[in-house]
Amino acid sequence: NHPISFKWVTEAMDRGATLISVDPRFTRTSAKAHLYAPIRPGTDIAFLGGLIKYILDNELYHREYIIEHTNAPFLISPAFSFADGLFCGYQPGNRRYDKSAWVYQTDANGIPLQDRTLQDPNTVFQRLRQHYARYTPETVSQVTGTPQEDLLKIYKTFASTGTPDRVATIMYAMGWTQHTYGTQNIRAAAIVQLLLGNIGRAGGGINALRGESNVQGSTDHCLLFHILPGYLKTPRASQQTLQAYLDAYTPSSADPKSANWWQHYPKYAVSLLKWLYGDHATPENEFGYGWLPKLDDGGNYSWLSLFEAMYAGRIKGFFAWGQNPAVGGANANLNRKAMENLDWMVAVNLWDTETSSFWRRPGVDPARIKTEVFLLPVATSVEKEGSVTNSGRWAQWRWKAVDPPGEARPDSWIINQLMLRLRALYAADPGPNPAPILNLAWDYGADEVDIHKVAREVNGWAVRDVTDAEGKVIVPAGRQVKNFTQLRDDGSTACANWLYSGSYNEEGNQMARRDNTDTHPAGIGLYSNWAWAWPLNRRIIYNRASCDAQGRPFDPQRFTIRWNGEKWEGDVPDGGWPPGDKYAFIMKPEGHARIFGPGLADGPFPTHYEPWETPVNNLLYPHQNLNPACKIWQSDMDKQGSPNEFPIVATTYRLTEHWQSGAMTRNLPWLAEMQPNMFVEMSPELAALKGIHNGETVRVVSARGTIEAVALVTRRIRPLRVNGQIVHQVGLPWHWGYRGLVTGGSANVLTPPIGDANTMIPETKAFLCDVRKITRKGGDENG
Repeated sequence: NHPISFKWVTEAMDRGATLISVDPRFTRTSAKAHLYAPIRPGTDIAFLGGLIKYILDNELYHREYIIEHTNAPFLISPAFSFADGLFCGYQPGNRRYDKSAWVYQTDANGIPLQDRTLQDPNTVFQRLRQHYARYTPETVSQVTGTPQEDLLKIYKTFASTGTPDRVATIMYAMGWTQHTYGTQNIRAAAIVQLLLGNIGRAGGGINALRGESNVQGSTDHCLLFHILPGYLKTPRASQQTLQAYLDAYTPSSADPKSANWWQHYPKYAVSLLKWLYGDHATPENEFGYGWLPKLDDGGNYSWLSLFEAMYAGRIKGFFAWGQNPAVGGANANLNRKAMENLDWMVAVNLWDTETSSFWRRPGVDPARIKTEVFLLPVATSVEKEGSVTNSGRWAQWRWKAVDPPGEARPDSWIINQLMLRLRALYAADPGPNPAPILNLAWDYGADEVDIHKVAREVNGWAVRDVTDAEGKVIVPAGRQVKNFTQLRDDGSTACANWLYSGSYNEEGNQMARRDNTDTHPAGIGLYSNWAWAWPLNRRIIYNRASCDAQGRPFDPQRFTIRWNGEKWEGDVPDGGWPPGDKYAFIMKPEGHARIFGPGLADGPFPTHYEPWETPVNNLLYPHQNLNPACKIWQSDMDKQGSPNEFPIVATTYRLTEHWQSGAMTRNLPWLAEMQPNMFVEMSPELAALKGIHNGETVRVVSARGTIEAVALVTRRIRPLRVNGQIVHQVGLPWHWGYRGLVTGGSANVLTPPIGDANTMIPETKAFLCDVRKITRKGGDENG
């Protein structure tokens, strides 16, 4: 449901591009694709692992690229091993790994050893080959349900882009991320693209199709619990001093060719503290570091964790800001029950949603729910000014079109008023710990917030004169810094987000630029004067990897950057050093892209595991069905279904006509009319098996709940043969709830309470259910 993005796919197809669609359902995209393959939900790593093996076996990888720009030649410790679905170091008691053997062999200076012939059995390249040896087309077909002939057609087509004159991109959305191994799905795609040399090149990469227009921007500015703005880390309780915090997250490298850009972490962290606490942040008090909230060591405060804690009664207050967990969250019945345990909740939204009205939902007695609910009406995106950042990292300024209706106010106004009132309360009665509130540099006025002031703070400025190494003033006090290269760790600069430094400098609001001229010498469509992209208006990150060691582009006709003998030209380079001075992947301490990724919780190579609920055993690793590192909750509402009771594989998805939980679109008459009813897609074979006819209302049941939906019998979804047995599938859009102009069953009533081992994103794209015909008496034929 990304029709605007697909516009550009269509244009590429008009120019000769081949479109491949892999999806459990035959979608509108599939209908336009040159190649389509069905796949069982939750088996993407098996599919991609087969592609990795195909590339390796047929020597279709970009050899020069992987030697120069990836860790393929690096030698891994001989102590590293993998057997029976588990990497070495597994600790079953806490479902975690000891990663001490997941390391490189190094020389006396700590620099990784390499074998650029790729022959040593301990090279990343050879370990990769060994890891995916069992992912044969025959086995992958049995795991995924994808016909073998379809697999091979897709593998051959995609792997053909490993030559310098060809390129491919991968576009994904929640269908890849919402799994217990969602992060590893993306890692597998990254390995494919690195083997083919498709990272850092025009038309390459891995592109996330976000579910909203500003998902990228909200993440950049620290929506998630574990990061501060610009992907700085949230301090942990054990990091009691600023130095301990900086030591924990500032990497070092002895390799003179490694740019190791995160070595500048202290500049960005101290500048952030100066923005937060202003004159109160001094070297003597560690720039106010002690006032920052600290996470418990090992604590997890992601979505699933929060609602589990809320259900257990450990959370008493909740801001539901622009979200609708009563519909949008996995295991929605638990979320709704959890909110009954709150003392208060503030819902900030455009409409009265299922969340703000959870206390009067069908089947409950409002008089028995103690939660006090406050509903604050908020302005829509067209009723306020500000920026949004798309998945290409373009920060684009948007202007206010109309005033919000009635008492609705912009989010910034609401946040400002809350803070002003909190400060007044703390000033009147400080209590035991007032400093984190009273020492904030909060100066946004008493009414409407000047969003341009906020944007300038995000860019960063000189608190006092900023000097270079020779003592020359390069930014006078009070002036905006040009970009993050002028930030300092001595308290002379303040910056709310180092990644966005350069977006609103002394030259003005770069995000507001609207010049759609393609100024790139090769005409590759960068549009560098339209809005602004982080970092430094670089449109393609890691673009130095598009060239060989001499700075010559692998594809001279569609080059991203190239060295002209004096400087780089084209896109903004990932560092201006001459060719050969620094490695291409500047954010990694070793300077190379990681095919072997030792930082993840569940293993350095993506590995196929079955979903938490699955109709079959793991054919690739029979002794290890589930991702061994994902967290499992065990409250009375965290129920797991068995294939005996729930034999059908279900997946959820979105519609073009609706958005997210439907809070907006189900309140718009024309969109509600276009898609009025919750439905369940099923194959004619499944419908015949269940005695269900197209258009009748059925019950969809999982271990966690039951909903009703209209049966949509269609050949867009079909049963698959998986390891010798027929597996039926259904598809469920998740936009409906019990409020709005049209109502219906919420698909997330059915989805499971388990998430990715790294990000904790819920596994809503693969679970078990049953579909039951409703009898005239209101029961269902299956009991």
